[in-house]
Amino acid sequence: MIPSPVLRLADVDRVSVVSLLDRYGLSLVLVAPDEQIPGSYWGESEAGLKANRLCARLDTPIHSILHESCHYICMSSERRAGLDTDAGGDDPEESAVCYLQILLADALPGVGRERLLADMDAWGYSFRLGSARAWLEQDAQDARLWLRRHALTDGSDRPTGRCRD
Repeated sequence: MIPSPVLRLADVDRVSVVSLLDRYGLSLVLVAPDEQIPGSYWGESEAGLKANRLCARLDTPIHSILHESCHYICMSSERRAGLDTDAGGDDPEESAVCYLQILLADALPGVGRERLLADMDAWGYSFRLGSARAWLEQDAQDARLWLRRHALTDGSDRPTGRCRD
């Protein structure tokens, strides 16, 4: 079997994933292998959102779990109340989602931001500077400010453990 180019849920400590999601009021729902993932916007092995449930299979990429979780965290409470598959949001919010998922990767043993940046590039995230690292280091000020403005990070860019009000 050829190893996956990105970390998947099966590759990491699921207890740490459950603990991280729980801080934000999300529950991890494991889906059987080869079953369709409820609430998945992209289909295939990509994570899905239905209300406060993040749905995933063991082959779901960690970056997808973090990305969809961060959509839940960053969306308004009104959108969160009716959440089913499409997180919506605008470009500034999408940037904040990408930034926050990188920060949250540090909370998962065996993941961390370095690996997540590499996985984001391997998966094909598109940033105008060409790589997730270049975006993070040179072009993410708007995302940092958005997260602070909504009290999702503190003044040192640490996640607050809160969802957007």
